[in-house]
Amino acid sequence: MTDIVPIRRALVSLSDKSSLDDLAKALSGAGVELVSTGGTAAMLRELGHEVRDISDLTGFPEMMDGRVKTLHPKVHGGLLAVRDNAEHVAAMEEHGIGAIDLVVVNLYPFEATVAKGSKRDEIIENIDIGGPSMVRSAAKNHQHVAIVTDPADYAELSAQLAAHRGTDLAFRRRLAAKAFARTAAYDSMIASWFAFADQQRAYPDTRFIVGQKAQELRYGENPHQKASLYLPMGPATPGVAQARQVQGKKLSYNNLNDANAALELVAEFREAHPTVVIVKHANPCGVASAETLLDAWNAALACDSVSAFGGIVAVNRRLDGPTAEAICDIFTEVVVAPDADEAAIAAFGRKKNLRLLLTGGFPDPARGGQTVAVIAGGLLIQDRDNGTLSRDMLKVVTRRQPTEQELIDCLFAWTVAKHVKSNAIVYAKDGATAGIGAGQMNRRDSARIAAIKAREAAETNAWAQPRTVGSAVASDAFFPFADGLLAAVEAGATAVIQPGGSIRDDEVIAAADAAGLAMMFTGMRHFRH
Repeated sequence: MTDIVPIRRALVSLSDKSSLDDLAKALSGAGVELVSTGGTAAMLRELGHEVRDISDLTGFPEMMDGRVKTLHPKVHGGLLAVRDNAEHVAAMEEHGIGAIDLVVVNLYPFEATVAKGSKRDEIIENIDIGGPSMVRSAAKNHQHVAIVTDPADYAELSAQLAAHRGTDLAFRRRLAAKAFARTAAYDSMIASWFAFADQQRAYPDTRFIVGQKAQELRYGENPHQKASLYLPMGPATPGVAQARQVQGKKLSYNNLNDANAALELVAEFREAHPTVVIVKHANPCGVASAETLLDAWNAALACDSVSAFGGIVAVNRRLDGPTAEAICDIFTEVVVAPDADEAAIAAFGRKKNLRLLLTGGFPDPARGGQTVAVIAGGLLIQDRDNGTLSRDMLKVVTRRQPTEQELIDCLFAWTVAKHVKSNAIVYAKDGATAGIGAGQMNRRDSARIAAIKAREAAETNAWAQPRTVGSAVASDAFFPFADGLLAAVEAGATAVIQPGGSIRDDEVIAAADAAGLAMMFTGMRHFRH
């Protein structure tokens, strides 16, 4: 079986011509004949390298605006011929086909053309045909041919040339795997553009999910599980996946999942007063807005300081030194911020394991797109929950109207509840959560758990009474019975915001009226599983 294959002829055709001079020097220095196309050949000559035109190799001119230049038997025969197969060798000799030992190709910039908002005709012209065909031919025949699709591999190619004046089989196998991944990703992006942008089909018959590995993570949800982070190949919304890690140990799956939950929630408050979100196991355990980040941190922490231990913190402002110092007073896994000043970075620098992620911006909570969940045997894909609520959408269903402060607290609680696992109950008062009940099998228990946390917070902070007294309470879905509402009444809530729509709405409204509550229906629910 062939291992080292000498490189005598290379076909080079590049849209990304960075490092072309260094590549050509390495090839020419190893005595490799360069064959090239159009603009690449012209640049090679400008750089002073000897090059043979593809039309000279094939005996046909490049034609149809360059659409037809490498689609020829003398190209693909030179790539696909099995060199130790007597019949293949005889066919090459009969038809004057010379072997091509190396292909260096990168494809037309389809993704970049789409990203810059080009018109349809230009996008279509940037669908590469000859390039992927050469890539696939060379990759299939990697036993005898090397295929380079990424400039990052030029250095190792040069080292192989210096060592062997050719390439070894292990290198060619790696290149082939990378090449097929590249053409698969390229074709999937073209198909996705046709489906989503050109034909506006949100749920096409065939769906592609393509990502580029950004990093291997410390582990998955548990240490015995492996995990990696993949980034979309193309434009992406700013998020924790794109964040710059300033310091701290390597991230785990849970770190990123929780950091994303914190960032998505704090993004809801990107235009509000300074806001701090504390998340534990993808659920917020404290959220507060105040005049300063430090005040917001203190208020958010006071909601549930027990759960905040080992949590994730996200803020909607440039992180300052005093707030960073306060965060350092408890064990924190990750802090997510759009930016941080030097004092904040210095404060966290004393906590070597704490990860600081700077995002440079926020995802838009109202953005479109879809979410993907893996189930046994398939994928569940749905529209993002980007539903928003304004005051004029609210319907007061009780005899008593909410006060202005109750209305503000209801909207705050509702915004937080959207990011709490169902069944979700959130009490809020004066711009801060008072108690959060998450992920319970019934809504009554969520209301009770949130109230318990509020009572514990009152004891911890030596408050005269829990902050649920006089609070607003949000429920992510309707109250199927009055018991959950009555648990909120017992906790001291005076206003309620919920979707409505239960067959027992009349019973729940009557209970609210009997307790003197103000209750509003949103007509929208926010299940989060």
